[in-house]
Amino acid sequence: MSISVKDVSELRKATGAGMMDCKEALKESGGDFEGALDVLRKKGQKVAAKRADRDANEGVVVALLNEEGNCGSLLALSSETDFVAKNDEFIGFANAIAELAASNKAETKEDVLALPFEGMTVAEKLIEKTGVIGEKIEISDFQIVSGESIASYVHAGAKIGVLVCYKDGGKKEQAPGFFRSVAMHIAAMSPSILHPAEFDEEFVAKETEALKAQIVSENETNARENLGKPQKNVPQYASQRQLTTEVMAQAEEAIKAELAAEGKPEKIWDKIVPGKLARFVQDNTLLDQERCLLSQLYALDDSKTVEAAIKDLGDEAEIVAFKRVAVG
Repeated sequence: MSISVKDVSELRKATGAGMMDCKEALKESGGDFEGALDVLRKKGQKVAAKRADRDANEGVVVALLNEEGNCGSLLALSSETDFVAKNDEFIGFANAIAELAASNKAETKEDVLALPFEGMTVAEKLIEKTGVIGEKIEISDFQIVSGESIASYVHAGAKIGVLVCYKDGGKKEQAPGFFRSVAMHIAAMSPSILHPAEFDEEFVAKETEALKAQIVSENETNARENLGKPQKNVPQYASQRQLTTEVMAQAEEAIKAELAAEGKPEKIWDKIVPGKLARFVQDNTLLDQERCLLSQLYALDDSKTVEAAIKDLGDEAEIVAFKRVAVG
């Protein structure tokens, strides 16, 4: 049967499928538009099933804030290749889903997938797009943050997005720019939690033993291969949550005993002990420095931690929560 160019164009506009795919779908459906849509959806299902075990490590992250600036969302739409992720149609699709999710106040990825989109659900549209594009397309992450004020940042290339919920502490003019810079820090340093208190005790114990073994191994390798690198202190602990009052008192007594053994006059101990205690804390909170936002050295001024930088902004300023979403 004869298939008109107009019908093919309309089907292509509705689905984004290639001209030949649209023509074949119309032929298979006997020229019926709805039937052709069904043909293309079934093709998408077949392609999706074949590519289900593929890794979708490319894509884009979209960050949106509401008009009031007190609620934000992050959506990651993933693909298999960077070639697809950079396509304007793919980017537009990601933004359309993000805006749909925001306008419907979706709270989870499952909420987003169930939303209506062009006569079907978002989940069904993703399958259709998989058939059109020929590679796995999925929403790999969706996060929301709400609170008093929200700062957002999307890293160049739209591979990483960050939302930070904060209290400005009376610094309304300086706070938006400052907390956006904290969002940039989060994008770069990838903390997983805000404060050491959020760590699970069992997790900290396991990580402490792993950290000790790693540093012992590095020291042995450096010594054996004569690499000339200084030996690292092997920590007893890994997180601030392990440094109880009792532990800190014992550390202080050990430092004083060391100073006495070195013959340092007791009258100058008060000038030496604080620095050595600070070094003890630094050596025994390596897990915090890697995973906890407030414990990390601030990327824009590594002479202080993120927590100290926030206090420099204002005593009442604080980060309430953050989310980081990335593809790849």
